[in-house]
Amino acid sequence: MRDRPVSPANGLRRNSPLQQLFVIAAIMLVPVLLIGLVLGGSYRSEATRRGLVQGRDEALLMAQSAVEPLLNGQPLSKGLTSSETTRLRTLATDAVRSGSVQRLRLRDLQGNVIFSDDGSGFHDAIEDEALDAAHGHMVVRLTHLNSDSVDRGKVKGLSVEVYLPLYVGSATNRVGVMEIYLPYAPISADVNAGIHTLYRNLAIGLALLYLILLAISHWVTGRLRRQVKVNTYQSEHDALTDLPNRVLFLRMASAELSAARKRAQPTTIAIIDLDRFKEVNDTLGHQNGDLLLAMIGDRLRTHLRAPDVLARFGGDEFGVVLSDVGDPTDVLTRLREVIQGELQVAGLPLSIEASIGYVVSPNDGSSVDELLQRADVAMYVAKTVRSGVIRYDESQDHYDASNLSLVTELRHAIESNQLVLHYQPKITVGGHEVSGIEALVRWQHPELGLLNPDRFIPLVEQTDLIDELTDWVVQHALSEMGTLGSRFETLNLSVNVSARNLARSDFARQVLHRIKKATTEPSRLTVEVTETSLMADPERAVASLLEMSRAGVRISIDDFGSGQTSLGLLANLPIAELKIDRSFIQDIHVNPANAAILRSMVELGHQLDLVVVAEGVETSDELDVVTATGCDVVQGYFYARPMPSDQLAAWLERREVPSTL
Repeated sequence: MRDRPVSPANGLRRNSPLQQLFVIAAIMLVPVLLIGLVLGGSYRSEATRRGLVQGRDEALLMAQSAVEPLLNGQPLSKGLTSSETTRLRTLATDAVRSGSVQRLRLRDLQGNVIFSDDGSGFHDAIEDEALDAAHGHMVVRLTHLNSDSVDRGKVKGLSVEVYLPLYVGSATNRVGVMEIYLPYAPISADVNAGIHTLYRNLAIGLALLYLILLAISHWVTGRLRRQVKVNTYQSEHDALTDLPNRVLFLRMASAELSAARKRAQPTTIAIIDLDRFKEVNDTLGHQNGDLLLAMIGDRLRTHLRAPDVLARFGGDEFGVVLSDVGDPTDVLTRLREVIQGELQVAGLPLSIEASIGYVVSPNDGSSVDELLQRADVAMYVAKTVRSGVIRYDESQDHYDASNLSLVTELRHAIESNQLVLHYQPKITVGGHEVSGIEALVRWQHPELGLLNPDRFIPLVEQTDLIDELTDWVVQHALSEMGTLGSRFETLNLSVNVSARNLARSDFARQVLHRIKKATTEPSRLTVEVTETSLMADPERAVASLLEMSRAGVRISIDDFGSGQTSLGLLANLPIAELKIDRSFIQDIHVNPANAAILRSMVELGHQLDLVVVAEGVETSDELDVVTATGCDVVQGYFYARPMPSDQLAAWLERREVPSTL
């Protein structure tokens, strides 16, 4: 069972790690290429800029070393002497022949061409660049020879076109403008020699970066895949037995039902519940109880076939799916015998029995939820009649199937906010002041109407759902307390908790977390526990109560007198309040014995410095007797029935609320 592969929930095949690596590699290649393109473009722009700078420097050098020394210092607008023209032509001819210059022109300060080595430009329109240079500004640009609209001749390769002012004799004697075209190819070759090295280094660097990022990504995604796999496994398996939990069981059972329908084969779904497992917990402790569950899980796993499914639902309940078995009763009976085999726990030989209810699809139903519900009914019948293994039958539905359905529906009711809270005030004796309110849960059932807690709480207390229900009550009661307004911000709130709640090691921390989240003082909350819940698991119950009490939460013993609380335990608990069970109040005005018992319990409470509350006071006669016994607080229909929070707010407005209890 442990090694059986489980398909993904959506039924789709996940990509392999190699496929995922290819996808990541392709995705990561995009930003690396973009970086390369951006940097490459930047390098190319820088190369062009450097080429223009080099062309400018060459033109400036030629002007200062070759052209300006040939001039006599007169403005070029006065024309060139024959000697100047001859020397300039010789200079230009040699420069053009050597390939260092493509064209040389001299212009006066008005932009008119005075000298041109190739005879061009004399009658052309004056260019703006020439005028800028005439005013002392140097103009450098990358162009093609003969590409201007006024030029004639074949357009040639790239050139650096430079317009610069000519100075003769002094830096202030500007005589004209030199227009020169320099071939760009030699400049580009010189600049590109360095650029190619940059490109090579850039390519190597980006390739190394890509490989490093790919390696890091592969390592990180590998870690994430492993962690996701671990988290998924943990979320779908029971930590104690390492068996699939209810969530995974439902998915696997649904898949098996679908496959069985295609094969036209039956599928058996069974629920196994251990009998009297609570006695093991109470006698040997929860640690040994957990050990027993793990041992039973291992036994069941080794006695099932590979196609079968085994899961732990929680508590002492297991689920089983059997594929295509001829006689499910025989198989499940043998499983029950396996469970009953002797086990050594804490050095003691133990043998525990189990009750098993099962259904067979498609005869008993088609959906997983329907089949589980009916298997639960059959298991309930097996436990009731002590028959071991029973198959579901419609005639069994009278075995509180409606109650079982209510438990199933309640989980949805909590999630969809079908639950509501009603509050019953507590009134001080004599002062007739409101000292606190008790939160009582109701269920606004969509079909059955408003259900009182007696209808569903006893059922839920037998399941782990009681934890979720209690947490809902605490959370919403604290939240609704905040809506009553500042006038009632010191009002005390009471909530009831069950034995299962107190047995949870994290229950106290959960309550304190809810108090902190509601920004409420812990002393404003009173946790009411019954004597029965105290005696179910005294060690864990006392630990939970002590943790809450140390944080400031008040503890109340509810229904006092109806159980068998040890007086020694009562004296050592951090109790602030005793609530006398209403069975002692109902006929107190006509039953002297009950009145005497009530006086004794009130005196006991006062000796322990506890507040004593009489619940269930419904008449003035009962109130008179309760008052005479010295009770501190009363609660009952005589003052008010439980009411929703909006009605409670209006009711409280008409009464005086004390600052403390």
